Amino acid sequence: MFYYLYELLNDSNITGIGMFQYISFRSGAAVILSLLIAMVFGKKIIQILQNKQIGEEIRDLGLEGQSQKKGTPTMGGIIIISAIVIPTILFARIDNVYIILMLVTTIFLGLIGFTDDYIKVYKKNKKGLAGRFKILGQIFLGLFVAATLFLSNDVVVRQNVKDANGNDVSVVVTNSVTGTQSIQYITEDVKSTITTIPFVKGNEFDYKLLVAFAGNASSWLKWVVYAVAIIFIITAVSNAANLTDGIDGLTAGTSAISGITLGILAYVSGNIIYSDYLNIMYIPNIGELTVFIAAFTGATIGFLWYNSYPAQIFMGDTGSLALGGILAVFSVIIRKEILIPLLCGIFLIENFSVIIQVTWFKYTKWKYGEGRRVFFMSPIHHHYQKKGIPESKITTRFWIVGIILAVATIVTLKVR
Repeated sequence: MFYYLYELLNDSNITGIGMFQYISFRSGAAVILSLLIAMVFGKKIIQILQNKQIGEEIRDLGLEGQSQKKGTPTMGGIIIISAIVIPTILFARIDNVYIILMLVTTIFLGLIGFTDDYIKVYKKNKKGLAGRFKILGQIFLGLFVAATLFLSNDVVVRQNVKDANGNDVSVVVTNSVTGTQSIQYITEDVKSTITTIPFVKGNEFDYKLLVAFAGNASSWLKWVVYAVAIIFIITAVSNAANLTDGIDGLTAGTSAISGITLGILAYVSGNIIYSDYLNIMYIPNIGELTVFIAAFTGATIGFLWYNSYPAQIFMGDTGSLALGGILAVFSVIIRKEILIPLLCGIFLIENFSVIIQVTWFKYTKWKYGEGRRVFFMSPIHHHYQKKGIPESKITTRFWIVGIILAVATIVTLKVR
């Protein structure tokens, strides 16, 4: 909104109005506003939820300090979503297709999570929204994202033009002042299913390679494979974030770390100078997403003001499903989805711990007539709780691991 105000008043003499043309300034403003919304209005939302007695029903898992959490307000994801959406609308260019996609993702998954929390709290149904409806919602969102990336003319990547032999086409440019010559590659903006992959030359992978056997049909079949990959990523990361939301501050803090990393990647990918210097894929108009992810980071950190141990409010599925989905869709849009297993390694470990536990229990029950466990309890953060490690220490250590994974994710761009 303020960007368009700048365009309207650009010819005026209003001091400072020109700042709104810069992504860096609008991102900084989005961070500050999202923090204020989460911290100031968050307190009022907590009070409203307490007055309406919207508290979490805690299952007795035999964990230390668990009984004290009974009645803690839930549905705190409302705070996070508000602190993301409002600054984004105010400071981002909302005609940008990528911003539209992220706003739709945030609100849509937030509504699915809110429905689940509503059924649990108001209908007193501990199961909440049936899992199949959550999955269907995530599949629908995946199809919507894939269709937008395929159909929108604004979604392109800039690639070097190739000759008949597959070599980059270049021209020799002579500097008229110094007389020096340099090689300049000819580029074009194209629709593509190309993405970033670490540890290989060029750091790029095209989904069409998976359907190269199909011949001419690969030109459209690659988009089918791409859509399936997007649906899988959204479903996996969104549900993994939901599983991680089991102890105070864990999901919010981990999401903030991942958000900062994705923000850096989005900024350099959308800046033609930095992307060329770092030799990474340049995506036109993607830099605007820096404003969104700035609001996302501010919202998650601001939420920690009340969600850190001991939590005054839980995010509920309203927040956890939305956070995971945002990270998944954002990574797809900036063509970094293959880095998700590394960047969101905490979510991955939490997810795998549940899969391992359930699979081993069922197998041993079938084989020996008695189910056996790999962990004391899953997800794995409960395993450490059972070992007697304080909740706050578990959260802090997971954050540290998340920071290490974030740094490793950025480093992989130069390891090839």
